[in-house]
Amino acid sequence: QVQLVESGGGLVQAGGSLRLSCAASGRTFSSLPMGWFRQAPGKEREFVATISWSGGSTDYADSVKGRFTISRDNTKNTMYLQMNSLKPEDTAVYYCAARMGLVSFFSNDYPFWGQGTRVTVSS
Repeated sequence: QVQLVESGGGLVQAGGSLRLSCAASGRTFSSLPMGWFRQAPGKEREFVATISWSGGSTDYADSVKGRFTISRDNTKNTMYLQMNSLKPEDTAVYYCAARMGLVSFFSNDYPFWGQGTRVTVSS
């Protein structure tokens, strides 16, 4: 099993920045591909970014590419999402997720989830 806990959400003005963290415990963190997903009110959960177990490979949704950066520190069992140039449409609950095997863009492929952290971007 893997336990994931997100932190770092909050209220920020458009154009501002936030850094989300996802602390992991349980199964060996450094062997797990991980991802960030988000769910806005009234919408389905959507892919934001993924990172390989080593951190050497990352992918982003087109909507966040160039503004968000996913990273991980395997010595601290922690994954991050640096979010810059935030827009009101980034408002959502952000979830971190982990899985075994290869990275995936699909939320259904991830068995381990955190509880989410809310990000609100005001215009």
